[in-house]
Amino acid sequence: MFSLDWIYYAISWILLAWHSAWDAIGVPVGAVIGTNWAWILAIIFLVVTVRVILFPVFVKQIKSQRAMQALQPKVKELQEKHKGDRETLQKEMMELYRKEKANPLMGCLPMFLQIPVFLGLFHTLRRLSPDNQGKTLYGWTVDQFNSASNATLFTAPISGKFGSTAEELSRLGASTGTVKVVAGILVIIMIATTYLTSRQMILKTGWAEDPQQRMVQRLMLYGIPLSLLISGAIFPIGVIIYWVTNNLFTLGQQQWVLRKFPPPPTAKSTSAAKSPAQPTKAGGLFGRKAAQPPAKAPAAAPKVAGPKPGAKPVNPKKGGSKPAKRQG
Repeated sequence: MFSLDWIYYAISWILLAWHSAWDAIGVPVGAVIGTNWAWILAIIFLVVTVRVILFPVFVKQIKSQRAMQALQPKVKELQEKHKGDRETLQKEMMELYRKEKANPLMGCLPMFLQIPVFLGLFHTLRRLSPDNQGKTLYGWTVDQFNSASNATLFTAPISGKFGSTAEELSRLGASTGTVKVVAGILVIIMIATTYLTSRQMILKTGWAEDPQQRMVQRLMLYGIPLSLLISGAIFPIGVIIYWVTNNLFTLGQQQWVLRKFPPPPTAKSTSAAKSPAQPTKAGGLFGRKAAQPPAKAPAAAPKVAGPKPGAKPVNPKKGGSKPAKRQG
């Protein structure tokens, strides 16, 4: 069976390295305002470490999204050409992506690469408990394990969960109300920042024309935040701190990258720029009165045909009298 111990050892090593660094520069190891800041900062800088490592992948993700946007006019043409023939459409689109070296799945790659880190942290923090005093964990010393087991955020243990039972929290020496309030607030922040990271990208790049890409965008924007309403109850507080920090890091990173690599103009905006401006109904172009069309010349009166040769003259007056007799 495939073992994930290497992930747990790697996450533990990064956490311990940062904890030792903050301890060395004088960050209090004991609780201040009910918080063990050395451990909280260790989790936060675990995010920084992972995001710095994945930054080249993130840049590739942005470039791939730009390539996908540039292909949208061609994708639309294929959709119209093969309307009703889904199999042929998919083959043609895959060929187009291969030819243009665009990868539709690249947009999700950074998230997929962070899943092992998330699982490793979840697995590690779930095993932190005063019940395991004297034990070690993936290279931790006994003192480090005991210190992390008692680490808190505003008196709520970082291994505690919103869905923890009263019995579980009593073993952690924590108040049920405090843990639920701290975890509940963090879950709300986690959902909001998850939504904002997806919304930020979609607002900058626009909705994709490709149905598959649009489905992925909708999943990222609505599906994942809604799923956190349920899964957030089983996440330890330390994991939620990781998730929120990761979202905040993503918001800042995306803002910087989107400024440095702005999205290309869409086909609609390009066609609108090329088309001449049209006057409005209210006041014409730029508010001026629209030029009135030239008035048509009055129609000429129909010509009256003259009398035929040899025909008797017709008296134009209605009911005219007969011509007077000629007197001798």
